[in-house]
Parts: sequence; C-alpha cells; structure tokens
Amino acid sequence: MSTADQITANPVATRTATAPALEVRGLSVAYGNGPLAADVVHGADLRLERGQTLSLVGQSGSGKSTLALAASGLLPANGRITAGSVRVGGEDVTAFRRRDWRRLRGTGVGYIPQDPLSSLDPLQTIGAQLGQALRLHTGTAAGGTTAAAIALLGKVGIREPEQRIRSYPHELSGGQLQRVLIAIAIAGRPQLLIADEPTSALDVTVQKRILDLLGELQAGLGLAILFITHDLALAGDRSDALAVLNHGRIVESGPAEQILAAPSDSYTQALFADAPALSPQKYRTRLAAAAARQRDTAVVVSGLVKRYGHDDGVPAAVDGVSFTVRTGSTHALVGESGSGKTTVARVLAGLESFSGGSVSVGGRQLEPEPGPVNPAARQLQLVYQNPLAALDPKFSIRQSIEEPLRLHRGAGGAVTGAARAGRVAQVLDRVGLPLSLLERRPREISGGQRQRVAIARALILTPDILVLDEPTSALDVTVQARIIDLLFHLREEAGLTYLFISHDLSLVRQIADEVSVLRRGQLVDAGTVDHIFANSTNSYTRRLINSIPGRDTARVPSAGPIPSADSTLAERTSA
Repeated sequence: MSTADQITANPVATRTATAPALEVRGLSVAYGNGPLAADVVHGADLRLERGQTLSLVGQSGSGKSTLALAASGLLPANGRITAGSVRVGGEDVTAFRRRDWRRLRGTGVGYIPQDPLSSLDPLQTIGAQLGQALRLHTGTAAGGTTAAAIALLGKVGIREPEQRIRSYPHELSGGQLQRVLIAIAIAGRPQLLIADEPTSALDVTVQKRILDLLGELQAGLGLAILFITHDLALAGDRSDALAVLNHGRIVESGPAEQILAAPSDSYTQALFADAPALSPQKYRTRLAAAAARQRDTAVVVSGLVKRYGHDDGVPAAVDGVSFTVRTGSTHALVGESGSGKTTVARVLAGLESFSGGSVSVGGRQLEPEPGPVNPAARQLQLVYQNPLAALDPKFSIRQSIEEPLRLHRGAGGAVTGAARAGRVAQVLDRVGLPLSLLERRPREISGGQRQRVAIARALILTPDILVLDEPTSALDVTVQARIIDLLFHLREEAGLTYLFISHDLSLVRQIADEVSVLRRGQLVDAGTVDHIFANSTNSYTRRLINSIPGRDTARVPSAGPIPSADSTLAERTSA
C-alpha cells in the first residue's frame, strides 16, 4: 500500500454505509453527582448526514462543547450522559467506555480542539506527533511515518513540510498550528470531524484559509463536519444545517439557508442582531449624530518608526506610519497579526520607545524614550486584549481599579482612602457593574465582567482617549455586543475618543468612523469606513474585506428593537 493510500484508507468497516454520520436523540449530559450535579445539555436531537456540515451555535456556556464532547467520547471524568443516545455511523456509542472508543478514535471520529498550543506537546516535534497519530489510527509502521507525515502536512497546505516536521509547536504560527491539528484529526480518515471553535483565535484572512481547507478536505474525503462556533455569520457561510443552543437546549434547528432567512426563535433573532457581519448598520444613526461634533484632533502620529534592536537591516516593526484621530471619534487600526497594530498602541500609551517620527497625544508630544511613569496617562489609557492577563490575579477588583490612582497621584490621583473608594464606586457604576463584585478576584467573575473591570480601571484617571487593543476578540458575540453598547454609551456621555485595534473587519465596519490599514508595519490604506468598504482599490484591504464571514447575507432581522446602552447598564448584566 502506498503512503497516499495509508492516509486515505479507512481501516474500520463495521459502520453502516447508509446511516447518518452522527445521530443524537434526546441527549442529556450532566457534570457531577448527587445534589451537586449540574445538567448542562437537555434532550438534544441532532442528525448529521455524511458529507454535510452541521453547525452548533450559541453563547459561551450554552452547551455546544459539552454536546460535542459527549458525541466523541471525550467528556471529562465528572461528565456523564444521563439520558438519550449517540450513534456514530449507525453504531450506538452511548455506553462506550474509554477502551471501547479506541476503535473509533481517529478513524470514526476526528476532533479539532480550539487551542493548538495547549493541545500539542511542546517537547515533541510536529513530525513525532503526526507519526504517533498515524501509527495509532492507520497502522503505519514506524519506518513509514515520516513520509506519511510529510504527505499529510502537504495535504493541509503547509509549505516545506519536509522542514516543518522537524519544528516544535512554538516555532509555527497560529494558522500553521491549526493546520497541524487538522492533519492529526484526519490522519485516520474519519467519517466524522468535530471542529470546536477551530478559528476563534485567528485573524480573518487566516480563518478563511483554514475554513476553505476544511471545505476542500470535506469534498475530497467525504467528511461530515460538526462545527462549533458562537459566530452565526460564520456558521451560515459554512454550513448545510444549523442548531442553535441556549442554556443547554436546542431552541432552533434546520437548513442554514432557512434559519438565516427567517429565524423563528427570539434567542436566534438576538444572535443575528448581535453579529456585526449580519447587522452592519446597527450603530449608523449614532455614528452620524456624533460625526458633526468631531472637529478637533486628539492624536497625531507622523512618520512613526519602531525598530527592535540596532540592526538597520532588520525590517522595522512599524515603518513610517502616519494617521490622525479626531476628538470624539472611533478610529480603527486594522490588519493581520504581526502588522504592527499593538506596537503602535503601546507607543501611544507610553509603554514602548520609538525610533523615529513624532507622536502627539492630547496636544502633548511624546518623548521617544518613555519614562517610568507615562506623562500622558491623564489623556490616554490602554485597554488590553486579554483582561485576565492584564489584571493581577492576587488583587481584588477594588484593588485593580484603584491601582492607577496610587501610581499617578500627580495625574488626578485621590489623596485619601475615602476619596479613592468614591471614585472606584463611581467608575464601577459607569461600566454597569454592581458594587458586590469589588472584593472578588478576576477569576471569580465572567469574561464580560472582566473586560468591564479593565475599562473601569482605564477610566479611573478620567482620560480623554482610550486605546482599545482587540477588546472583544475573546468574547462571544452577545457579550461583545454588550461591551460595544457600553463603549458607545461612554463615548456619548463623556465625549471619549477611541483608537480601536482589531482584525475583525465586520466589527470595524459597524462601529468606526475612520480606518487605517496596516500591513507588515506600513500604512497601506486609510479613509472613512464607507470609503474603505465600498470604494477602496487596495488589494490587501479588499482581501481583508472579502474574508469577512456573512458579508453576502448581511441584514437587520425583524427581531424587535435592539436594547439601548442605557437599558443594558440598568440591567447590570452579568456579561
């Protein structure tokens, strides 16, 4: 048998050829036992035909991943099926034990996890890990795994696979690592592939390439794909059928085209309203009203250069970038990972030196070499992408929010403890969080709440400008919408100016006034949102725009009025 035959042959022939790839009936799943048991999936019914894609969509915590883990025999030790059945290729696997799953693992069911770095062994080469999958799932002899691994890497589109098999995970990009996981998942040519948020951490162009790859593999190998995502626009683009989960129950299911055209459940309608790609005009009225007041200049960046190290032969991380941010506006800085967006943000926040050019924040010229304390802290604050990493895990929420007051006493910091407490309570109220959270630690609150705490911490010094570095990329679409509502509310209340850094063009189209596009450290395009999306002729910008999921089905569904920012704050949402 040839190497190619070893990759594409399926050694398991016990399943019924005419049965669906996956059939779930009345499935209920719980974690724990006795009075502490928590039911997380309730009576779920699914049917996934061979060669088709079924997407599970819903908010974080809706039960999507638990349902998928139950269907693939990967529930953790404290998880158990309490009712219903699961069939893979017609075979009942409901009561399978771990050793029973060995026969199907990799050959009947392949699994692509969400986070490549935590799923691959950092101490083993890519070739060694692929070789292990090949030996387990295809019976490939040890001497033949190298050639088979190279063939697999080539199949998933990794360049120079002969070199890459000798690489370790940390030496590959996020997109390459996701391709490696796909290669491992298809090594045994499974009939069912479960992909759990396989592109959530990737920028929009890499996401498109990965999903295009899955589509090509599906056509070539006859895969059935169970695709898990919180992005309804993405699911609509890539699916034959959708199933929408809310609190562990399937509230709507059917052909993707039908649900996209006329969602019947109120929860599905709310997901549509929250998806930027499907509701691009959501904030147009508010943006137009604010535009008339945007006359002054808040930030001026002119010919900015940032070079790491002293070797002039090394390409600059930021190379001659210039843009202006108008007071009271939202100016988006976009581009793929590695384009220089975050470096620009750190320079503006006084956290990074720069090699050339000039930067003005609120009329103050920044020095190329920042001092120990940012002199522009009163004018500008940075909100990081990952609030869990930005907040000290040992600090209470109160300590995290008031810390800037202690660090910047000369920038309006409160003198007395009572005054600090008053400022903390005031800013917590502004971001819509209850005082009861003050003594909790960051890990004791939700992701949306942590992002609100990060915004509150940035607001405590009453800055005029916020630099928001991918502030919603780790949040599901519903929580993201609440954070965006909050940002609009704060901008209208206090006249804040935002530099919004993102690789999500659908969100940028929805919320920004102007856009600057970076590629490999250089500014390649700029203009108003309407100009960039409708009239830009730059090939790189068009490639970014063409990667937006759901762009051909963008609509504002008839789901009733969208809640205002004020009502969101009044509800003190737990998001």
